[in-house]
Amino acid sequence: MTFLSMEWYWWLLIAAVLVISVPLKIRFMKWWSRRQQEKKDGGCGKWGEEE
Repeated sequence: MTFLSMEWYWWLLIAAVLVISVPLKIRFMKWWSRRQQEKKDGGCGKWGEEE
């Protein structure tokens, strides 16, 4: 059985990769934004621009 000239198991493989990669990407984006926020907030000393 073919669909768009690809066998059914290739479509199953593509679907499995998408199901796995989407939550990982969401988790990575949340981690990255948290990391960027910590870098932005942590750039100053305790009392502002003190070195």
